[in-house]
Amino acid sequence: MRIIKAYLLLIFIIFTPLMAVDYTSKPQVKNFMHSMQYRYGFKKKTLDKWFKNVRKKSYIRRLRQGLYCGGGRCKSMGSWDRYYFQFKKRVGGGIYFMHKFKKTLKRAYKRYGIPPEYITAIIGIESNYGVMRGDYFVFDRLVHLSFDKNDRRAKFYRKQLKALLRLSAREKIDPKDIRGSSSGAIGLAQFIPSTYKAFAVDFNKDGKKQMNNVVDAIGSIAYYFKRHHWRRDEDVAVRVKYKGNRFDALPTGYNHTYYRKNLEGIEPRDEFNYHGKVSLIKLEKHGWDELWYGGKNFYVITRYNHSSYYAMAVHILAQQIKKGYKKRYYKSLVK
Repeated sequence: MRIIKAYLLLIFIIFTPLMAVDYTSKPQVKNFMHSMQYRYGFKKKTLDKWFKNVRKKSYIRRLRQGLYCGGGRCKSMGSWDRYYFQFKKRVGGGIYFMHKFKKTLKRAYKRYGIPPEYITAIIGIESNYGVMRGDYFVFDRLVHLSFDKNDRRAKFYRKQLKALLRLSAREKIDPKDIRGSSSGAIGLAQFIPSTYKAFAVDFNKDGKKQMNNVVDAIGSIAYYFKRHHWRRDEDVAVRVKYKGNRFDALPTGYNHTYYRKNLEGIEPRDEFNYHGKVSLIKLEKHGWDELWYGGKNFYVITRYNHSSYYAMAVHILAQQIKKGYKKRYYKSLVK
């Protein structure tokens, strides 16, 4: 009976029409529409149509795959294990993705110098290789975030809304049809609209920059890393040894850098093809800390998401995909 009720509720949610709200009477919206009309050439009639019919609920309810650990299982895991748990099952999908799009990934590596496994890992973490591109109507969500809350983030979201409308006009798509994340991120790469505007590339040469197109997404991620000064063929990170179980001798994180000669008692566990200052990246596990050196390319990954855990998840997933690819196909995708 409980299962039947759950399905009936789901059906009700899916098929209930989304209520629309008229935002055109709000002074801030009027100013925004006026700016879009006179600075960027949008027609008043079109803007009225969009802003008079803003969906009250921008979330699209759907069945999701279980991604997170639950119950007692989490209690015996450190913060890093809980974080990476949601991504560790994406190695197989990454191997398949890398093989399927190997020509495009090779071309991106040749042009921008970004290893295929890192582009693949970004797409795996951001959208599960395109399966999870977002459950929100992006236009409606950005309108809510821009004009329903008078906080410091509202200005940022109005910038994203402006960028969304401009890119939809340029790419000739209806902004009301675009779906993405709760913060307005779009496509396989989950670019926010302003990032889309600055870094999206037409990698398949069809005259459009489409983040839901795999080829364009691959090229855009590679270009993004290149523009943020990725160093070709340089190692990203390496696990290190230190004395003890918990590390609190020095500040950790990508914002703190050190000369390796000054880090006494800390040594790489493997070869590290990198010369320069390093960050100490601490992964908190149950009962002990795992410590890594992070190089310049590790910092570049944090420009995509300002989190050491995020960058380390990308690195570890990338290395697991690379290793799995070589095991399955008996060779690396690039040298």
